[in-house]
Amino acid sequence: MAMKLNELRDNAGARLKSKRLGRGIGSGKGKTSGKGVKGQKAREGVALNGFEGGQLPIYRRLPKRGFKNIFRKEYAPVNLGALAKAIESGRIDAAQPITEETLRAAGLVRGGGKVAGVRLLANGELAAAVTITVSGASAAAVAAVQALGGSVTTTVASKAQAAPAA
Repeated sequence: MAMKLNELRDNAGARLKSKRLGRGIGSGKGKTSGKGVKGQKAREGVALNGFEGGQLPIYRRLPKRGFKNIFRKEYAPVNLGALAKAIESGRIDAAQPITEETLRAAGLVRGGGKVAGVRLLANGELAAAVTITVSGASAAAVAAVQALGGSVTTTVASKAQAAPAA
């Protein structure tokens, strides 16, 4: 029998009861409710993260480092082993050409709209010859697919191909 949503409960002891503040001196947290007397931190709505009593905070003393390329493209990795499992389970038909849309539909691509494409990697074994079109592929993945009689087409030129021969 299936559990219903109204039957869901936390595990015993998962949620501690909150301490009742300001309920008399006998409670142990009466009057000032554990905040001491007066001062900025006794007031409501105070968040002093990073404040060091007027000393220049550490995040301003340390130098900035690194560079964040806002134009960087992220590619979702798909391993040959994962592709083989999807073919075995019938989520992908190896006889048909495999595209990035096919891989998304089969649930092999994660990342939603953030990923610029799919990159095929050589981790795992592939059993059948496949024709696959992806944004990029590692040399080992291309070699593994071609060894079985399949083919890999990449839509984005790699840096090695894009660089002119000197």
